Amino acid sequence: METSEEDIAEKNYRSTLPGPLGLLDTWISNVEAVILAIGVILMALNTVANVFSRFVFGESLHFSEEVNRILIVMVTFAGIGYAARHGRHIRMSAIYDALPIGGRRWLMIFICLFTATVMLILCYYSIGYIQTVYGRGRVLPSLSIPVWVMYVWVPVGFIITAIQYLLTAVKNLTSRDVYLSTHVIDGYKDTETEV
Repeated sequence: METSEEDIAEKNYRSTLPGPLGLLDTWISNVEAVILAIGVILMALNTVANVFSRFVFGESLHFSEEVNRILIVMVTFAGIGYAARHGRHIRMSAIYDALPIGGRRWLMIFICLFTATVMLILCYYSIGYIQTVYGRGRVLPSLSIPVWVMYVWVPVGFIITAIQYLLTAVKNLTSRDVYLSTHVIDGYKDTETEV
């Protein structure tokens, strides 16, 4: 299996932003990578253990579904920041592609600032939701963990994504090129391979 330059760059991520912004970006990237790796590995181990238990002992692990629910929320909301950092979100770009490079750069700055604002608003509402769930005092039946703990990852994911979009706006303000993220330059790769 070949390793592409893009895969190597993702494993050795170092922000190209100056000073403290670069340190923040690199630190968040490393934390996200650890959270995503641990979350996916634990989901796989939990699922395999549950299947093994069901077929060998004839009984599922009673806590397995709850563990996977927690891990899915964690991986999903840690993953939105990761996707933003690597320029992997879906784009609707018909108008954007028709603009000259200067127009695209300013539109990207607007898109990043608008998206960061939306993420911060969603963060605010998710904190309100967590407070409501906390006030109800519900717990997960098998694990006896308060339900609100599972949702702590939601505002964390939104705030990390907002930070990433703000950093991308800064990168576009300080660069002549158009950046989809702090290190992904706008453009399309020809991914077709002839046989």
